[in-house]
Amino acid sequence: MKINIINTANKFKGLVLIPFVEVEGTINFPKGLSKIEVSQNIFSGKKDTQFIIEDKTEEKIYILLGLGKTPEYHTVKTAFRRLTAKQETLFSEQMLLVFSDGIDADLLEAAVSGLWLGTYRLGHFKNQGTAPKNWDITTLSILSTQINAREIAEKGLKIANAQLQTFKLVDLPPNKVTPEYLANWAKKTGKQFGISVKSFDRKKSEKEGLKAFLAVAQGSQREPQFIIMKYRNKEASKHIGLVGKGVTFDTGGLNIKTAGMVHMKCDMGGAACVLGAMQLIADLQLPVNVTAVVPCVENAVDNLSFLPSDIIGSYSGKTIEIIDTDAEGRLILADGLSYIIKNHQPDTVIDFATLTGSAVGTFGYECAALFSNDTALSQKLQESGMAINEKVWPLPIWDAYKSEMDSEIADIKNFHGKPFAGAITAAKFLEAFTENHPSWAHIDIAGTAFGDSEFAKAKHATAFGVHLLIKLLENL
Repeated sequence: MKINIINTANKFKGLVLIPFVEVEGTINFPKGLSKIEVSQNIFSGKKDTQFIIEDKTEEKIYILLGLGKTPEYHTVKTAFRRLTAKQETLFSEQMLLVFSDGIDADLLEAAVSGLWLGTYRLGHFKNQGTAPKNWDITTLSILSTQINAREIAEKGLKIANAQLQTFKLVDLPPNKVTPEYLANWAKKTGKQFGISVKSFDRKKSEKEGLKAFLAVAQGSQREPQFIIMKYRNKEASKHIGLVGKGVTFDTGGLNIKTAGMVHMKCDMGGAACVLGAMQLIADLQLPVNVTAVVPCVENAVDNLSFLPSDIIGSYSGKTIEIIDTDAEGRLILADGLSYIIKNHQPDTVIDFATLTGSAVGTFGYECAALFSNDTALSQKLQESGMAINEKVWPLPIWDAYKSEMDSEIADIKNFHGKPFAGAITAAKFLEAFTENHPSWAHIDIAGTAFGDSEFAKAKHATAFGVHLLIKLLENL
């Protein structure tokens, strides 16, 4: 989609989108558009309302969009996403967005982002009688007095582009999105956006000593990939490390899952979040240095699969007793955290993972579980999330929980085997591999990376965390 900023709509013909804050009384069109009056009995700008008018004389179709009395970023983004998702037949190659002075500039970003997100469809493998709409050839003209309207709109488009890529990575099936697929995606994206990328296969990972990572991978014929991405900016004053859990499919291993396995293609949601965020960081040229480590494996069932009661090694040198092979994500994250801290020394480390059902049991699907040893970082993550509705909320990582992960035979065990504090004990396990780093956050996105919404009949990706990271980095 192309962005075009205009200062008059006199000659425009086609679809016109006009958002309104809720008012009492008659709705008045912006000057120069139409003399049509709309009674408040029909449309008053209430949240999540639409009103469509066709003016054949002027060859325009108007969609009036209600934003409510106090529009928020997320609700505006959703309202505009609803338009391209559900009113596709009204859209042609030209559309006009009229953004009045009374609406906050940030909401222009949300509107553009939402429009582009609404073009996403889940039917990647459907045989369709007609070709899908080519949204790439559409032009969005924006009538706004905002001085930096183009910059705001283009940022909204870049955010949506990264989120669309994240949608696709999670929603595609596991026979397509393998560890090798993710490595190739990272390399291709790196070339496009100026990110340095390398990845370790099984043989190279063995040489590097990534023993916990390889233990999870040993039951699958698919080659594991330990992806390392580096984005550098000359104006950077801080170095951020990101780690994303990339289990492209999780059977549970020999502790095989007894329910919900059909959705386990989403167990690389943390990896997709980090990959999408790296694209967006580079696309926006943020003044920060970022290193990302994305360990990618498939947790399969095979005669070579690692066993409950196995003792495995790790990159850190710690030995791990395997209690449950379905607690595998923390094993690859352990090596990812140790590796990035030892070899790249970031100022702050943040990991994202679809890690525990316990996080879902605590927060449902409303927000992600946040664990951090850095109070300032935790607060900034919470504030950033609230601003865009990618909410995170802290849970404790008190040392009182540390003994739950004690092993009689090894340095630590991977699961405490009890029906409580699952998200917390998983975080305590990860903490053991952070080498006492003073600024670390773990975000358990098990309940937020994949779910239901009005935009598809099946569960689908949300791209949770991509925009959250950008908001955080902009405010550090």
